[in-house]
Amino acid sequence: MTNTSTTVTKAPFRADHVGSLLRPDNLHQARKEFKEGTLTAQQLREVETQEIKRVVDKQIEVGLELVTDGEFRRTWWHLDFLEHLNGIEGYVPETGYEFDGVETERYNIRTTGKISFNSDHPFIKDFVEFNKIVDGRAVAKQTIPSPNQLFHPDIFNAAVYPDYEAYAVDIIKAYQDALKAFYDAGVRYLQLDDVYIAALSSPDLQFGDQGYTREQFIDLALRVINGVLEGKPEDLIVTTHLCRGNYQSTWAFQGSYGLIAPTLFAKEKVDGFFLEYDDERSGDFQPLDHIPNGGANVVLGVVTSKDGKLEDKETIKARIQEAAKYVPLEQLCLSPQCGFASTHHGNKLTEDEQWEKLKFIVDVAKEVWK
Repeated sequence: MTNTSTTVTKAPFRADHVGSLLRPDNLHQARKEFKEGTLTAQQLREVETQEIKRVVDKQIEVGLELVTDGEFRRTWWHLDFLEHLNGIEGYVPETGYEFDGVETERYNIRTTGKISFNSDHPFIKDFVEFNKIVDGRAVAKQTIPSPNQLFHPDIFNAAVYPDYEAYAVDIIKAYQDALKAFYDAGVRYLQLDDVYIAALSSPDLQFGDQGYTREQFIDLALRVINGVLEGKPEDLIVTTHLCRGNYQSTWAFQGSYGLIAPTLFAKEKVDGFFLEYDDERSGDFQPLDHIPNGGANVVLGVVTSKDGKLEDKETIKARIQEAAKYVPLEQLCLSPQCGFASTHHGNKLTEDEQWEKLKFIVDVAKEVWK
């Protein structure tokens, strides 16, 4: 099952990115017409495919060694994947979430039965088609939400599961099956996007449910990720992005990674951490001291995806050197702090500005890691 000859073991790359890209106007229009019933599902898929081909070419053009499909077949960074698991359904709640004074579009998921992986999950077919478009010209990166997203209290259902431990057993198995399905479909670089774990490090948020304390939830989150990764193929690179929320350039919470670093940075068995360090909410690099020497790579999100202003190159280089006081330079990489469009709405910058940011990251990485 293991193919050690693959070059994917380099991932994460010196110049990388989280995954989502701004949806073009014609894709927004196609989705609108599909909802109105004037465009068929097949016609919508053709528009998506056309735009995926375009952004794959563009990512390669700016010099990236990895490419994503921009998450163009999704509405949300997480819900589209999760609602296609067995035992999960999507629904429209009475309110959305509060993001820095902005209410998100109203849509969520909930547990309705025992959770397991759906062997007909649409993301598998989507990756196969995406990988054909890439055609070996770069590494095709697949992004999915972390299993720990399912531990949000709005999603857990005490009528289905007696406690979080029983819940965790099924979630781990579902994700083990998901990783195998993606691997068999050709995925060699997989990213788990995780707002939940980052939230565990926010002092502004209260944790206490089913008798668990914050510390117990941190321990459970570690056990879930490491359980999912147990026995994974050696040439499947898995990273995690610890995100503080990203909705139309707003954020959900603040706080450094300090509360989770001693447990998760030190012991989580991923190949890399994508970390957000683009503003003062992020705190300093001190928590990176918990990353084992020679362990996971740290992808520094010191370039923001929330606005179009291009950062100063020397400032970014200085920040990388500052982080290198805690993690060896050879374990560091560079990326935007988050995706450019975690939801279909997108952040408040132009597509040209998005490509300039990604080209900037490639250029800086070439100068830092010669």
